[in-house]
Amino acid sequence: MQTQCTWSCHHEVLGALRSKSSSLFASSRQLLRQYAAGSRSRRRRPPSFAAMSTVATEKEASPNQKESSGKPLQVAKRLEKFKTTIFTQMSMLAIKHGAINLGQGFPNFDGPEFVKEAAIQAIRDGKNQYARGYGIPDLNSAIAARFKKDSGLVVDPETEVTVTSGCTEAIAATILGLINPGDEVILFAPFYDSYEATLSMAGADIKCITLCPPDFAIPINELRSAISKKTRAILMNTPHNPTGKMFTREELNEIASLCIENDVLVFSDEVYDKLAFEMEHISVASLPGMYERTVTLNSLGKTFSLTGWKIGWAIAPPHLTWGVRQAHSFLTFATNTPGQWAAAAALRTPDSYYVELKRDYAAKKQILVEGLKEAGFKVFPSSGTYFVVVDHTPFGLENDIAFCEFLIKEVGVVAIPTSVFYLNPEEGKNIVRFTFCKDEGTLRSAVERMKAKLKKT
Repeated sequence: MQTQCTWSCHHEVLGALRSKSSSLFASSRQLLRQYAAGSRSRRRRPPSFAAMSTVATEKEASPNQKESSGKPLQVAKRLEKFKTTIFTQMSMLAIKHGAINLGQGFPNFDGPEFVKEAAIQAIRDGKNQYARGYGIPDLNSAIAARFKKDSGLVVDPETEVTVTSGCTEAIAATILGLINPGDEVILFAPFYDSYEATLSMAGADIKCITLCPPDFAIPINELRSAISKKTRAILMNTPHNPTGKMFTREELNEIASLCIENDVLVFSDEVYDKLAFEMEHISVASLPGMYERTVTLNSLGKTFSLTGWKIGWAIAPPHLTWGVRQAHSFLTFATNTPGQWAAAAALRTPDSYYVELKRDYAAKKQILVEGLKEAGFKVFPSSGTYFVVVDHTPFGLENDIAFCEFLIKEVGVVAIPTSVFYLNPEEGKNIVRFTFCKDEGTLRSAVERMKAKLKKT
């Protein structure tokens, strides 16, 4: 039975998990399940739980440990429970053990030459000083034009488009600019890790609706019951990381109806919109009555394999853009200038680029999915993104953390344990995530390792 997650109900679950976890992954258990102590409705974790981290990174000591200067590490209470992200930990472990990294979602191949050349040309043309805070006009116009082509919506590039330093900053600016302490925000678990941390910084009260395998459908009745007079926004992600789920038109219509009825905003993270395989992506802002209450969040990195550039944007009506820009102005103020000129060139690429992109990723997906099935995993359907989630339990490990440790050390492949993407980690303990944003040779090598070394119990 699906249940609504709240912070105050997980102490016993965490205690049970803590007794089973391996020391190598102890700090990853702390991620995304602890939150700002300043929120009165939440229960603080015992100090002993925070002190369990044993992942060997220089800056990951617990609050009770001291640096070489002899002074205790210091961090604001609202952030003291958040450690290095699981993605960073897995990437470091991949290097340490010589494992093939199918964990973190960054390509191991480069972006298009014409986009890189546009950035080089901008640098040579002297476009290297601060850009206008909310984006250079050329990029704002390109974003608006692309959004019209994709969604049918006409937006004003000057008053409704804000360029940010990646989608993660767009998310932060949206939350910090539009959410007040004590506002309720609803998430769908599993969720991208920055959502929870940023909501904690804003002092929001988090409610969580769990999406369950195999189809990760939205439990609409549960969502309806979760909305209260304090609900300010729903933060959603479609196509969905980590599951690969795409919200159906029927689900989006239900969300829209509830938001209009209860005067709730939607923050819609759509960074994987061009990686939709089984169905067409639908922007929730395009549904009747929704544009006026939606902030649509997107970026360049996933679509153009340029994740290190950190070029993102937020599209919203002027009355919501105001709050986003107020926060953005005091987070980064402006995004790197030559990258913006190159992003404008990228967004004006012909549609044939997106067709080829989808075809290339479909081939990569097929290699990974078929290989995972042959290796013995139960593979859940993935309609979008470049991620696949699987049930690891056929191999007899007690939870996702233990399985990912075994996979790295004994098989030489990295996956991401998904329990860190839930408020209640028990709900993700049987699932791990793989990415297929790698070249085909890398994917085949990883598959062969798993087929050779994984044995069902």
